[in-house]
Parts: sequence; C-alpha cells; structure tokens
Amino acid sequence: MADNDAQHEHTFESADAGASATYPMQCSALRKNGFVVIKGRPCKIVDMSTSKTGKHGHAKVHLVALDIFTGKKLEDLSPSTHNMDVPNVTRREYQLLDITDDNFLSLMSDDGSTKDDVKMPEGEVGEKIEKLFRGDEKDTNVIVLTAMGEEAAIDAKEAPK
Repeated sequence: MADNDAQHEHTFESADAGASATYPMQCSALRKNGFVVIKGRPCKIVDMSTSKTGKHGHAKVHLVALDIFTGKKLEDLSPSTHNMDVPNVTRREYQLLDITDDNFLSLMSDDGSTKDDVKMPEGEVGEKIEKLFRGDEKDTNVIVLTAMGEEAAIDAKEAPK
C-alpha cells in the first residue's frame, strides 16, 4: 500500500498572491478602455461592437485593441458568451535617479527600493524623460506599466516638491 501513496503526492510551485498574469472575463462584460489579451498580448480596448445573434445562435463581439507595449493594433472576434483573458495591469510611479549609458532607467519606488531593469522608451516618452531629467534638470517621476511579465515606461512628469 505504501508504494501507491507515492503516485498521489503532488508538488505545487509557490507563487505570489495574485500572481496570475491574467484572469477570465466574459466577452460581453468587457468595456472600451479596458484591457484584454489578444493573440497572447496585453491590449487596451479602443473600440468594440456587438453583432446580433444570427441563425447559429451567439452574438459576436468584435474587439479592436492596441498592444499596451508596442502600440500595435490587434483585432478579435469572439462569441459574447465566451470568456477572454484580461491581463492584470499595474501602474506604478517611480522617482528617476539616473539614466545609464546603455539607456536603462535607474528608478526608486516609494519604499526606497531601486529598480534598474526598465529600458528607456523610444520616441515621445523617451524624449520627454530626457528633456525633464537632463534638459530641465527637474526631479522626474516615471510611470511604469507592468502586465504579463513585461514592463515599460509609459509616461513621465515633474515630481511634486
């Protein structure tokens, strides 16, 4: 009998509270400006429309969304009764300490812990960070968006005095 017990032993990996990168939500409950996962990418819904039920039953929801990290437009069509994954998106503000030579941001959170793994964003946001921090020599706060194990600096502003 002791030999049989070994096959019933399970090892569960530990995880943080709320560590799931996504959670399911019924398609009909999704809203514009909300988040959804399309083709494995976390996206913000910019437009959605629902078609009437056809002769095959389900109403369909047509989603148009932008990838929150690349800005790429993605679309999906799904029955309104089906579940879709919604990414857990967190938005945190950090104080910018420095910009490294290899274009990474050196950031500090409210509790004093530092973070050095966020890449300086390209384009407008990167220019804004550069201007505030180096050009105007202001205390700069950077807003970092995190979802599904990815993160990116999406905005910057002058830190309140």
